[in-house]
Amino acid sequence: MAVFHRRCNLRTLLAAALLSLSAATAQAQSPRVIGYVMDGPAPLQLSANKLDVVNFAFAVVRPDGSVYLPDYVAPARLHAVVAKRADNPSLQIVLSIGGWAAGNFSEAAATDAARTRFIDSSIALMHQFKLDGLDIDWEYPTLGDAGISHSPDDRHNFTVLLEQLRARLDTEGAGKRHYLLTIAAAEGRAAEGLELPRIAQSLDWINLMTYDFYGSLTKTTGHHSALSRSPLASADGRNTEAAVKYFLDAGVPANKINVGVPFYGRTFGDVGTDNHGRFQKFSSEGGFISWRDIVHTRLNNPEWEQHWDEEAQVPWLWNPKERRMVSYDDPRSLAIKAAYVKQHGLGGIMYWEQRQDDNEQLLDVLHKALHDAAR
Repeated sequence: MAVFHRRCNLRTLLAAALLSLSAATAQAQSPRVIGYVMDGPAPLQLSANKLDVVNFAFAVVRPDGSVYLPDYVAPARLHAVVAKRADNPSLQIVLSIGGWAAGNFSEAAATDAARTRFIDSSIALMHQFKLDGLDIDWEYPTLGDAGISHSPDDRHNFTVLLEQLRARLDTEGAGKRHYLLTIAAAEGRAAEGLELPRIAQSLDWINLMTYDFYGSLTKTTGHHSALSRSPLASADGRNTEAAVKYFLDAGVPANKINVGVPFYGRTFGDVGTDNHGRFQKFSSEGGFISWRDIVHTRLNNPEWEQHWDEEAQVPWLWNPKERRMVSYDDPRSLAIKAAYVKQHGLGGIMYWEQRQDDNEQLLDVLHKALHDAAR
């Protein structure tokens, strides 16, 4: 009888272990939700159980290559984000370095000495705030579009920087933990300064900035975060599917690609009136509007018409009286993008940025589509 009970106990333990392993595997394979969080004057609203990863933005780079938190980023806000682990112990928090118009990356990657300063200082910040890794937002290697320093050598130098940073993070983990290393990137010309797929070997994943396809720098209005190409778009019109294909074709594994979505819209003024403002010339604005402001000032305003593009799979707003157009994502389009991510075995969805949501309406859509559906 004792032998029978012992065998039963062994079977029970084995079954429990298999269930635990199966659950862990399912969790590892389920698409991730990654949210960028910036500092700001308003109290932090962040439901930690709805996310897998928080990218805290931004640390920046000095001319000598060292990384630091600028004066306008309060350490207290980063501590508050870290404290959210109390609500979700599995939440991973990484420090994002860079952002649009943040320079000195070219110098930081150029020499062994500068790379050492970059690595030492960024890892010191990681440990100081008890973070889970680093996210590099160099926009973009070899390009000076944002008025930052750049060089043709950036392409290879960035690869070396990432490889050395990966090696150092592994040393810091000492085989007991894995620190994350990720980057933000865009397709096409913006990716020509990336040695794909070599850098993918050093990275846990790449967050695609699949938004701002249309804005102040484009010739016409358009869907700034379209999933698919609209027939009205030009042949070289950008969209999410094309961006994902670019990285897949370059050899980046699908599970290391995260689709980026905006929690904001792009605005256009003095717009041509054809097609309810879509793909028309404009002469003013090209700016931004948060999802929160769209909800409270546009969606229930009779002066604004709500439209849906069946091909691009995104909405837009049109004000015929003022000749203004707004391109944005809403709960419907985000649910469709989440389904696209799952269908193609992609890593997950990244969004910019937490403060622009409205009572976490958009975050709830992503959480439900990518987490609840996976259970």
